[in-house]
Amino acid sequence: MSNVHFLREPAPASAEHDERRRELFARAEALSQDLARRGAELDRVGAPPREEIEALRQAGLLTALHSPEIGGAGLNWIDGLRLVRIVARGESSIGQLLGYHYVNSQYVYWAAADPRQAWVLGAETVERQLYWGAAVNPRDPGLTLERRGAHYVLNGRKTFSTGAHVSDRINVNAVLDGKIANFVVPTDRPGYIANDDWDNIGQRLSDSGSVEFRDFPVYGRDFIQPLADPSDPPAVLATFNTPLIQLVFVNFYLGTAEGALAAALDYVRSTTRPWVTSGVERAGDDPYILEAIGGLQASLKASVALADAAAGAVEAALSEGQSVTAEARGRAAIEAYAAKVHSTHVALDVTARVFELMGARATAGHYRFDRYWRNVRTHTLHDPVAYKAREVGDFALNGRIPPVSLYS
Repeated sequence: MSNVHFLREPAPASAEHDERRRELFARAEALSQDLARRGAELDRVGAPPREEIEALRQAGLLTALHSPEIGGAGLNWIDGLRLVRIVARGESSIGQLLGYHYVNSQYVYWAAADPRQAWVLGAETVERQLYWGAAVNPRDPGLTLERRGAHYVLNGRKTFSTGAHVSDRINVNAVLDGKIANFVVPTDRPGYIANDDWDNIGQRLSDSGSVEFRDFPVYGRDFIQPLADPSDPPAVLATFNTPLIQLVFVNFYLGTAEGALAAALDYVRSTTRPWVTSGVERAGDDPYILEAIGGLQASLKASVALADAAAGAVEAALSEGQSVTAEARGRAAIEAYAAKVHSTHVALDVTARVFELMGARATAGHYRFDRYWRNVRTHTLHDPVAYKAREVGDFALNGRIPPVSLYS
């Protein structure tokens, strides 16, 4: 336990590891197919996805990235992000929730000052199959800590907290005496309140409403880092949560688009009628439909390849552990941000244009085919894609790596 990073090492190649990996991918595919069958109704109801998180738990997907030394599957980030993409084909919000959990639950391995604390938190996560969320939105400061006797109390409100109702553990940052405190707490302590106020047009199962803390107790053992001045630069390894969360975005955008195209192809096969002047008897033989499908499929394949390459670049930089440099981190982050730019445009295009394949009757409300576009449109506004494109351009032209923040 001398090095926090070893917990993130992928399992060595072995027949047992390969079999476990195949099982996890098969379970993800089965879960995704079930979500797709129920997708329209899940979107209509928009309830906190407790049953769906339980399905991830039962499938073993929550511990896929944890080290085999503590009972995890030892998958690397390339595979973890592919799992996110697979799940998102069935339901975009559940792919998002899985990806957020991966980043939030792995963060302590890079950020914790005490390796033993990371070990304990990781082992507990695997043993109890805990789901991790976070309350750290930097554009929504509002949490304050104050000392009260032998411990602290947390007060304030975060407007958005994905997984608000379903999280077992959350990463939190707050202000204490003018300094930044970073800690991990369970959500079953008194004073944690998840509100039912997520009312956006998309990602309706992401459980992203506001949370409040009212005299929520925080103890010294919960802190994962020493108090820091807001101007202090973080350790490089502790900043990998940003390119990785951006790659989570990339992959659930693409998974959503793949799900939309798959649904459209099923509809064309079963329901779409050929246009009256097409000269064909089946919609599946209409040259314009075939051309449109080919174009969308090609765009998706290109974006998926870019996403996988970016995941490999970030994984390689992360594997350097404490010795990783800001330059290496920045170069890897640029690959993730290029994938973010491309996937945003591709996913928005695919999820909107699938209606051109299916025809007017596909806009009937009970199909809720618009949920794919609504989901992508809602989350792609998380941070402006134009700023990601600018960062990529600034690196290409001027060699500048982006400044480190929770957005870059």
